[in-house]
Amino acid sequence: MAHTCRGTINLATAHIDTEDACNIVLSSGGRTYHLKASTEVERQRWVTALELAKAKAIRMMNNQSDDSADEEPTSQSDHSEIQGTLKTLASKLDDLSTCNDLIAKHGAALQRSLSELETLRVPLEGGEKIKAVNERATLFRITSNAMINACRDFLDLAESHSRRWQRILQHEREQRTHLEETIEQLAKQHNSLERAWREAPAHAVNTPNTPTTDTGETLEPHHSYKEASDEDEDTEYFDAMEDSPAFITVTATDPSQHRSCSVSSNDFSGKELQPHRKRRTQIPEKPNYSLNLWSIMKNCIGKELSKIPMPVNFNEPLSMLQRLTEDLEYHELLDKAARCENSLEQMCLVAAFSVSSYSTTVHRTAKPFNPLLGETYELDRLEEFGYRSLCEQVSHHPPAAAHHVMSQRGWTLWQEITIASKFRGKYLSIMPLGAIHLQFHASGNHYVWRKVTSTVHNIIVGKLWIDQSGDIDIVNHRTKETCQLKFSPYSYFSREVPRKVAGVVKDSDGQAHYILSGTWDDKMESAKIVQSSRGSSSSEGKQKTVYQTLTPKLLWKKYPLPENAENMYYFSSLALTLNEEEEGVCWTDSRLRPDQRLMEAGRWDEANIEKQRLEEKQRATRRRREAEASKAVDEGQGFEGYRPLWFHQRTDEMTGETIYVYKGGYWEAKERQEWSMCPDIF
Repeated sequence: MAHTCRGTINLATAHIDTEDACNIVLSSGGRTYHLKASTEVERQRWVTALELAKAKAIRMMNNQSDDSADEEPTSQSDHSEIQGTLKTLASKLDDLSTCNDLIAKHGAALQRSLSELETLRVPLEGGEKIKAVNERATLFRITSNAMINACRDFLDLAESHSRRWQRILQHEREQRTHLEETIEQLAKQHNSLERAWREAPAHAVNTPNTPTTDTGETLEPHHSYKEASDEDEDTEYFDAMEDSPAFITVTATDPSQHRSCSVSSNDFSGKELQPHRKRRTQIPEKPNYSLNLWSIMKNCIGKELSKIPMPVNFNEPLSMLQRLTEDLEYHELLDKAARCENSLEQMCLVAAFSVSSYSTTVHRTAKPFNPLLGETYELDRLEEFGYRSLCEQVSHHPPAAAHHVMSQRGWTLWQEITIASKFRGKYLSIMPLGAIHLQFHASGNHYVWRKVTSTVHNIIVGKLWIDQSGDIDIVNHRTKETCQLKFSPYSYFSREVPRKVAGVVKDSDGQAHYILSGTWDDKMESAKIVQSSRGSSSSEGKQKTVYQTLTPKLLWKKYPLPENAENMYYFSSLALTLNEEEEGVCWTDSRLRPDQRLMEAGRWDEANIEKQRLEEKQRATRRRREAEASKAVDEGQGFEGYRPLWFHQRTDEMTGETIYVYKGGYWEAKERQEWSMCPDIF
């Protein structure tokens, strides 16, 4: 109100506080009011209403003071820019309003479910009621998270423009002050000249053109310069890093040192042998689509959580089978390892290869397409690099993929990977389950290891980023030699190098021979140990081992990303070729998947429609298979469940686990172009 009377408080200057669950305290200008609500929910509604009213009062007060001041003219371009920004802010405000409606709707539904659960009369309904409460609570949590994201977007936009407008306003104020001072000086000079002219009219014609002050000093033009700098806002400073406390290495010099299979840094310049076929070096740029979760949820109100489709907006145009094939990005490490006569040196290269597979993940926050059951992916690089790779989705619940690679350069690799994930509030943990096997033909050395946990941070609020953490234990089952690699998790308070990896290569007796060090997103080095000893104890009471080593040798260096990679999903040179169309592949190949193909072309709306069609087709096939199984059981007949086409289950002699291994036949079928046995999944 513009006026005050007895029993009122000016909200613009009021302080709003809460004493307990139901009380509100209003204080302003020496007055204090205690308000009591009937419930905590009602109290919160009143606090919200009062805060909104206070904000409105402050805006009204500011508007009145602005109206009393002279308006400053703005240019047409500034006016258009301000109108565009206000339109964007209004759009974000509409987003907030929609989120608010969703939260109110889901909150009311959740309260009804809780009330029904409290007054439950029929015990048999309890399971369904609890399920309904869980689903509604999950919906309420998701929409609340969406509200947080929408608020963040609105505030980020408002703050960024607010800072810019403040700088512009400050600059305009300084220019206005300078102009006023200049006008005042000119007015004084004008009066001084008029007075001088009146007092000496005979000499008026001799008045100099250069303006002077009352004291006769010559006035020079005055300029005011202000350099705008965002350095204080954008520049980040980091503390110096120090070595890992696990062990200490001291470099020794030895001019005669020699490695029979050492790797030159020239081997990692990003250039390989000239391929027989020219592969593509770019894909269509990623469209500028927003990734607001609330925009998905508002179209799915009333649907079961399991039926809510996740759009391709969260994906990259590659399948999980193609991502698995990306492990071969640095296959030349295995080619070099195959030529090693010393198994410990070979272990160093195998360890570097196991780390290199994570280098493609540092910027890749989008998820790959989940393969359909029976989907395959081949990568035939026999002519260029001497290997052939085949993947097949062998199980849907749980999702599992089998992978087999055969190289003419002396090695074979196979793995079966099942992805387990856990949502832990602010981050998502992705745990690949399953062993990776690598065998060298000449020596018979058989290496086995498992992948570490990947963590996607800032799931709810903020920019997504990925970290790798855990241990990789590599075992050569023929010689019993081992290598333990430790991936250090990122910590804001740690002084260690981010994304650090460190490890030790030991013989069958546990004697350390090589120190491995580096980062999983850049490079790995190895240093031969010449002497080890016990050092001083650390602050945790653990004794450090001091290793004296020769000069470290480069094992692996990450290739630079292609030009414009930031607009192509941060794909590496290999990743850009994985979805390239190729003749003669099986009709279940990921390259032929229509929704993925449409997404790569930038036609995301069509891709989403096609994705829903494929998922429904897969569900219909599963229902038909379940019906056939049920019918067979009722009739007392045997029923054979789903079996992959190119892989079969066997017990692994090394680990004792039952895994899917390649049974052969794919490349022969490709040569004959005989795919009639393959399922119709697309």
